Amino acid sequence: MAHCTDQMLQKIWLQITQEVRQHCIDEPMLASFLHATVLKHSNLCDALSYVLASLLDCPVLPSIAVREIINEAYVADHKIVRSAALDIVAFYERDPVCDQYSTPFLFLKGFHAMQTYRVAHWLWKQNRRPLARFLQSRSSSVFTVDIHPGAVIGSGILLDHAHGLVIGETAVVEDDVSILHGVTLGGTGKETGDRHPKIRRGVLLSTGATVLGNVEVGEDARVAAGSVVLEPVPAHVTVAGIPAHIVSSKPVSNGSTHDCPAMNMDQTLHHKKT
Repeated sequence: MAHCTDQMLQKIWLQITQEVRQHCIDEPMLASFLHATVLKHSNLCDALSYVLASLLDCPVLPSIAVREIINEAYVADHKIVRSAALDIVAFYERDPVCDQYSTPFLFLKGFHAMQTYRVAHWLWKQNRRPLARFLQSRSSSVFTVDIHPGAVIGSGILLDHAHGLVIGETAVVEDDVSILHGVTLGGTGKETGDRHPKIRRGVLLSTGATVLGNVEVGEDARVAAGSVVLEPVPAHVTVAGIPAHIVSSKPVSNGSTHDCPAMNMDQTLHHKKT
């Protein structure tokens, strides 16, 4: 996925506002909601902080305080909002229910959970760990997504449905990865230190997949639904089963492959091993 430039960021925001204006015409009952979440704001940064704060609001930390925290993170690290924009594109390009850019922004908890993680991760790096853990807890309660703020996650991430997703503290998820619901990137027990999976670029983690321990899932690999990965997975292969084993592979030509599982979102097992 391309780097998010200022021009791309503005283009995505303008597209969202155009879509939402049409929504107001098509469904007047939602006009107040759409105005509050999108149309009264001047940019994606302001609108996103409002949306997340509204969703994460609670008696302990009301929305106005949550929004202050989110805006502080956005001002300090502009890459957070740029990553959010690339996540929107990932939803639009890969998720068949997303026929508009505004859909994940307004309605999809996988997108909201990922953006909550991004703020919590910034807090974690600033050594504001109790507050980072609080946002993790709120995300788990509100979105049923539990991502440790210490995990390192790239841009262009699709959390499709996202329900029941768990990502551990030392996990790494590189750019352009697609993850479906019920996925666990966890440890194998009570070990400490670097103990969670490393998911490389272009990987598809299918529904209910479990990857345990400090193991690598190689670039453009695919983990089939319900599989349990306990050993490293090479690049450009599909693994399936309990424990997972290679069931198919894609030949690579000139150091690249045209089959990117994260992009085509194909969970079926129909390729022959080569």
